[in-house]
Order: sequence, then structure tokens, then C-alpha cells
Amino acid sequence: MNDSSAETSLVTDDDHKLARRVAVETGRILLEVRERLSAEGVDPKVMKDEGDLAAHNYIQSVFSTERPDDGFLSEEGANNLERLEAQRTWIVDPLDGTREFSEPPRIDWAVHIALVVDQKPVAGAVALPGEDLVLATGTDLRLPEAAGDKPRVIVSRTRRPAPAVELANVLDAEYIEMGSAGAKAMAVVRGQADIYAHAGGQYEWDSCAPVAVAQAAGLHCSRLDGSPMLYNNANPYLPDLLICRPEWAERSLEILAASAQNDSTQ
Repeated sequence: MNDSSAETSLVTDDDHKLARRVAVETGRILLEVRERLSAEGVDPKVMKDEGDLAAHNYIQSVFSTERPDDGFLSEEGANNLERLEAQRTWIVDPLDGTREFSEPPRIDWAVHIALVVDQKPVAGAVALPGEDLVLATGTDLRLPEAAGDKPRVIVSRTRRPAPAVELANVLDAEYIEMGSAGAKAMAVVRGQADIYAHAGGQYEWDSCAPVAVAQAAGLHCSRLDGSPMLYNNANPYLPDLLICRPEWAERSLEILAASAQNDSTQ
């Protein structure tokens, strides 16, 4: 299956609704865990671990019951390679941004639920439970108008990846700092930022649902070299991505290509 009609025929309205429902309910579970453990004054690591486990267990139980024939890949589960033979595979991050989750009242953490067909994310939802918000495919996602002529590049509080720095320098952009990958990607979808460029350390579950939602909203999504984001690989390591408003895509890719060329000749 290599054409879009085949991909479309394998995703239904119920899949979009399921992704959204599971993301929302997982968010509720995580908020309950966070509130309870905050009241108990537990160590942040305990909060991270309990949140991860509770969210993963819930999500896995839903898909094993409601989509038993689909493949399944979770950050918190075993890498079962039988998923490679499935026509459809769900890729999830039960808790994206454990550090932010463990620092109440931070809101920049997320839940990722995505369905992949022919290596492409065709349905997905990203919940931002701290804001009581979910963005999902199969809904009326509309990209807001651009905020101005100067782009805003979104980065982590503690780390500014080299591609983001290069883009910000050349484009004279301003930085916006935020936590999890899902929160960053949804900031672009929501019009709070214009460019999200990342390199190093991500896996398929970090970007799959955000890319599904971002593409549905009309954003550009690719690897830093412009190649497509492909999912459900045997090795889930997928270290880089570019999510940006379409008007910044061509220029961003030109800058990144020139930077890569300069690095290779040094």
C-alpha cells in the first residue's frame, strides 16, 4: 500500500474519535495522579514513574480491547516487532514531558495517541491536560493567521538545538521556551509559535501524534533535510524534525541545508 487512497481506506471516523477519547481520558488519569501525589509531597521521580505507569496501563488496556488486531508501540512498553506486520499500528507516548508533569502547576506536558498506516500518521490526538485542551485529527483544525513578519522559534527551557539556533539567527527570530515536544508542536498549531526544529534524542512516540495533528492543521512537517517523517520502523529512534508554518518551510529548509553543508566541509 503506497497510495493515499489505501491509507484513507484503513482509517475511519471511529479511529479519530478513539484517539481523541483515549488522549482525553489519559489526561484525566494523569491529573488525578498528579493531584494525589502532590498532596502527599512525594519525590518528583515517584510522580513521574507513577504517572507513566498509570497512563501506559490505561492506554494499553484500551487498544488491546478495542483494536486487538492493530500493532502497538508505547514509550513505556516493550518494542514488539510483530507491529511491523500489521496494516495499522498505534504509536503512543502516555506522558510526554515527565519533568514538567512532576513540577505542578506546569502545564507544558502532553499525551500522544496516533495511528500509522504505511508509515504515515493518519489519525492522532495530542492532549494538554493542564490546559483542559485536546487537538485532534478528524476535527475542524484551522491554522491561525500569522502573528507578524518576525518568526518565533520554539525551544526547550534547558536546551536550544543547533538547528533551532541557526534558524533563529538567520531569520532574526525570537525564542519561545516550552517543555514537552507535544506542547511545542501544538504551540505552532495554535499560532503561539511559527517554527519548531529539533535534533537529537527523540523517538517515534515523541513526534508521531504531534505530526498527525500538525499536518491536519496545514503545517509543514518533515525531517530537517526535508525528507518525510516515517513511522513504525523496527528501530523507533527518529531524532530530528521540522514543524513550521507553510510560509516558513522553504526558507527554513534552505537554511538548514546550507548549515549542514557547511558542517560537512569543516
